[in-house]
Amino acid sequence: MAYTSAIFWPFLALVLAGVALLPRRFRLAWLIAVSLWFYGTGDPIRLLWLGGIAALALAAAGGTRLWRGVGIAALLELLVWAKFADTLGLPDPDAPPGLSFLVLTAIALVADSAGPGAAGGIAGRVLHLAWFPKLLAGPIERAGHLIPQFPQIALRPGLARLGLALLISGLVKKLVIADALAPVVDAAYGVPAYATPVDLLVASYFFAFQIYCDFSGYTDIALGLSALVGLRLSRNFAHPYFSPTVGEFWSSRWHITLGHWFRDYVYIPLGGSRHGRARQAANVMAVFLLSGLWHAGLGYGVGWGFVVWGALNGLFVIAELWLPAPQGRTSRLLRGLLTFHLILLTWVFFRAATPAEALVILGRIAGALPDLPHLLPAYPFSAEQQLGAVPILGLLAAGILTGRIPLAERIAAAPLPLRWGGLYAGLAALLLMGRWQATGFIYAGF
Repeated sequence: MAYTSAIFWPFLALVLAGVALLPRRFRLAWLIAVSLWFYGTGDPIRLLWLGGIAALALAAAGGTRLWRGVGIAALLELLVWAKFADTLGLPDPDAPPGLSFLVLTAIALVADSAGPGAAGGIAGRVLHLAWFPKLLAGPIERAGHLIPQFPQIALRPGLARLGLALLISGLVKKLVIADALAPVVDAAYGVPAYATPVDLLVASYFFAFQIYCDFSGYTDIALGLSALVGLRLSRNFAHPYFSPTVGEFWSSRWHITLGHWFRDYVYIPLGGSRHGRARQAANVMAVFLLSGLWHAGLGYGVGWGFVVWGALNGLFVIAELWLPAPQGRTSRLLRGLLTFHLILLTWVFFRAATPAEALVILGRIAGALPDLPHLLPAYPFSAEQQLGAVPILGLLAAGILTGRIPLAERIAAAPLPLRWGGLYAGLAALLLMGRWQATGFIYAGF
């Protein structure tokens, strides 16, 4: 069931009605039921995957250290099979959307079950795994954060205001911005050898904002839907393109919950920064290579472009270990511009069909750089390119004006006239410019 489909909105109304009308003791079971309905609609086989992963995680959680290790290994094997069956010569498992997020959440549940993160009975842990807003593309919640909130499931005016603002914000990011940028990116990256260098350059900038609005839009929707029933999910983005360093981009601004997952379950167990810079550099590279492999697979071979993407980011973060941190406003601004373009370079490998095509794109752009001052003023930009630049500028301006506090939170906390003015502006944008028939979310494919 897609968030942009007509059937989703009656479904959401039913979810909220159940929370409002049912006694508190039945609300947990109600949210489990609607989550299973959401995930299984259109393909009930997905429920077998969800049930199998939940059963495996529940069986391993709370057991001995050896038993938990066996459970985690089994979950990792399942993920490798789902992603790389074609490469390994195994039968195609026809993996469901969001499998990677489900498996990483299950691994965290098992790993935390013996420590202070342990929480919840069977029903609480099942809902922790299956809660539908986060099921397809996160955030990757930890049991110790989400499960203790389940006894307070309810419609609460304050959180409902925030939820509505987040929901509209996420839909605008996805339907008005990301899906408007997608055709420009697809046209240039579909035939990079024949696209002009200017088109490739514009498409590369557009993809950076397409993937941000697509992914953070999903996160906003997930946080908004959860807030409507009284639950607070973890923030997953914090103005990532304003990061002064690549390390900060990945550690605390982009896909924050995945970064914390790799930190806690890969980087720190490998030794973190405790054994000198050389060992730390090796641990950083291991994290980024694993992140690249996490994005790869799912019927497309190894996906070496994702591995290159991960390796480049790892190299940039390692290089920063030996560089002084930017001090002062001017230094942070210059480092921020450099950081954005380093990230932009890696996105080319992420988006291109193959590493070879990524090199073609970068080569054609690099070859044209000396001529750009003469090419750009007279270049015949298409209407889609011109229109696509407008929401990007608006997005950057909103980020500058709102600072660290997300725009949706500022709208929810604003006085009544400003609050409703912001919400109505978002609704108007969705009605007038939203591409409701467009494709699904990019990260649901991982």
